[in-house]
Amino acid sequence: MRIYYTDHFELPLPAGHRFPMDKYRFLRRRVVTSSHHADDTLIVPPAATDEQLLCCHTQPYVDAVVAGTLSNAEIRRIGFPWSTKMVERSRRSTGATISAARAALGEGVSVSLAGGTHHAMSDTGEGYCVFNDAAVAIRTLQREGLITRACVIDLDVHQGNGTAQILAADSSVFTLSMHGVKNFPLRKCPSDLDVALADGTGDREYLAALTTALQQLKRAGPFDLAIYLAGADPFVGDRLGRLALSKDGLRERDKVVLRWCRDSDLPVAITMAGGYAAIDDIVDIHASTVKIASKLHVSLPGGTDPSPGFLAR
Repeated sequence: MRIYYTDHFELPLPAGHRFPMDKYRFLRRRVVTSSHHADDTLIVPPAATDEQLLCCHTQPYVDAVVAGTLSNAEIRRIGFPWSTKMVERSRRSTGATISAARAALGEGVSVSLAGGTHHAMSDTGEGYCVFNDAAVAIRTLQREGLITRACVIDLDVHQGNGTAQILAADSSVFTLSMHGVKNFPLRKCPSDLDVALADGTGDREYLAALTTALQQLKRAGPFDLAIYLAGADPFVGDRLGRLALSKDGLRERDKVVLRWCRDSDLPVAITMAGGYAAIDDIVDIHASTVKIASKLHVSLPGGTDPSPGFLAR
């Protein structure tokens, strides 16, 4: 399985910033040192180009991000201070999802150890999201003629408002978001299917809702590609989550989604999305997702050669 990483493209944050940027570096270390991934390949992805970003984002927004001319209000809405390193990191994170999506077409499943930036809208960033990697990846592969229809399975605890906004009028992409009803963002953009969960929802209720949602998603198909946002933040110990899933429940969630993709002959690119618990807990959850993906990895017929990148262990 091909695993794309970007943690060495650092996004400098001030002391005390609440975004857990270190989780990406610790996650890669966990994957690299795990015997479960001895046959997997870690790859540095190319950065997303302006042309790719403009599949989903407006020219004025992309120009402002690149040039550092975002207003103070726009920077506050994103939540990260602007820097050239922030721009490069955001391009690389988006590029990782594009690369993972291409690889999934040929191999069945691939993983980005970043991504899931689902709050970024066409003309603004929000909630630690600068560019919307899932939407950009899907539109890029469509323009290249590699796929026709796709779905987004967003299981971050926060609603995928940016993905929904960008793809609202696009019948070729089905957006599914399962999230806390009272959680961020306050104003939600309607997905094709929103599953809103009450505070304190635990494993049993969550998995039942997920099974029902995937049945509805199946009826909306067929699809050529799925992008799965495997957020760690439904975890009971997440300080921003408000749901109550255990680590066992999250492992079962991942198995349900990835088996559903496998049984549907649906290539899937996985992104990590959010997580705001203790670093060790976040890494445990994300590492489990990557391990499950690797174990369930199956080759699908057809597909394309994955995009170029720098192979590394």
